[in-house]
Amino acid sequence: MKKGYLAIVLHTHLPFVKHPEEEFFIEENWLYEAITESYLPLLYNFYKLKNEGIHFRLTMSLTPPLSNMLLDDLLMNRFKRYINLRIALLEDLLKNEKDEKKRENFRFYLERLKTLYEFFRTTLKGNVINGFKDLQNEGFIDVITCTATHEILPLETHRKIQEVQVEVGVENYKRIFGRNPRGIWLGECAYAPPVSEILSKYGIEYTILDAHGLINAKPTAFYGISAPIVSKDGVAFFGRDPEASKQVWSAKEGYPGDFNYREFYKDIVYEIEENKVKKYIHPAGFKVDSGIKIHKITGNTGLDKKELYDRTKALEMVDTHAGNYMFNRERQIEYLSSIMDRKPIVVAPFDTELFGHWWFEGPEFLATLMRKIDKYSEVIETTTLSEYIDRYPVMQVSEPAISSWGDGGYFRVWLNDNTDWIYPHLSVIGKRMLNLAKQFEKPKSKLQERALNMCAKELLLAESSDWAFLITVGSAINYATEMQRFHINTFNKLYKEILEDKIDETFLSYLEKKDSIFPFLDYRIFKEKR
Repeated sequence: MKKGYLAIVLHTHLPFVKHPEEEFFIEENWLYEAITESYLPLLYNFYKLKNEGIHFRLTMSLTPPLSNMLLDDLLMNRFKRYINLRIALLEDLLKNEKDEKKRENFRFYLERLKTLYEFFRTTLKGNVINGFKDLQNEGFIDVITCTATHEILPLETHRKIQEVQVEVGVENYKRIFGRNPRGIWLGECAYAPPVSEILSKYGIEYTILDAHGLINAKPTAFYGISAPIVSKDGVAFFGRDPEASKQVWSAKEGYPGDFNYREFYKDIVYEIEENKVKKYIHPAGFKVDSGIKIHKITGNTGLDKKELYDRTKALEMVDTHAGNYMFNRERQIEYLSSIMDRKPIVVAPFDTELFGHWWFEGPEFLATLMRKIDKYSEVIETTTLSEYIDRYPVMQVSEPAISSWGDGGYFRVWLNDNTDWIYPHLSVIGKRMLNLAKQFEKPKSKLQERALNMCAKELLLAESSDWAFLITVGSAINYATEMQRFHINTFNKLYKEILEDKIDETFLSYLEKKDSIFPFLDYRIFKEKR
């Protein structure tokens, strides 16, 4: 008899980025990198586990912005170009490289990319989401939704817009998976009342908070973070386990920093000739990462001192670390089960891109961990969050604390001296959207209706937490600022044109191609009921 459960939760999200006006747009690479380095390797390994007869369970979010990009023909055609250019680059490098250790690495990458692309074309039928669907239908994963554009709901000043963020997230999921989502990932795990009430209204059964969301709950969570609590609205809240999480995500204190693992920051693009950069990476010669990285972390040395990657040794460390992680969770579960009257659950949520993109060996680590737990552990088994609340439907009633999983535990990552200019604009355009929905219940023309629907999309895109996050951490700060301003200014331009009945159809048509998220969205969703 197993004594408790491990619940791995993978949060699968990217902001909506699409630029049809340019053939090669650098920030679109975020999507192509994530597919190549994280989503396909993870799904490939999960299918292998399934085919081996391994019992494994995970919970995975799939956010609306990402799912819309994965279903976009233009972006998926560009992804195919992206991966095929890298295959061609590797074939070119192999022709001229004489160093056998480098050749070994190039061959490894070439075989890997060809295998993943064939998996994408055949098993997944050219659609990454098919992998999520198949694994969910067969009971291996539980796919949950997210708010429409990953907004920080507690920073939203309009209750109706909070509701729309959840409603659109639920509707987007239903259109893809043909069922209601049982769980939701709140953008940045950000919680404050009345979020629980809104989740309940739209049929959400559970979500995940950082540990202090449960530890500081009222009344105190009896089991701490080792079992969910339930709000008076009937929504279950699971708490993130800091010990189980940090061991995996921390490059300094966790497994990803092992010296045998691949070095993230040393890409082959900085070593190849300019003509190859222009031919295979970017026609303008911009040196953006290719994803081909043939060195290992080696130690606390400069990039020029990094040694060549040894895949065999790296996989040996994967086996060691997966075994260590299982051992630590077994000891943790053994202790918790001795003081609880139900089987404890250890919830370990991560950004999906950690596995493969940041930590190259991450997908193999997860697969090895699942194998070891299924074959060798007498203490723990993996579970989805849905399965756990089905096993233990009776939970302690408690109100979670205001919290997020950001630095400091609250909202300063997204609301600070560098980003506070954003929120007055969001409040204004939010109010304007509510007024538009009220004033134009019956649009006078198809053109006006298109403009109103576009207003709704631009508002939702402006509310994404990603732009404020990138500004705060100083990553792609110029692009993030540009996109934040673009969505706000575009909303205001459309708003003015609608009120003056002078809609620029050429500009509107451009927006419909660029910001083509939520094709089902009707602006009247923002109409407040009396």
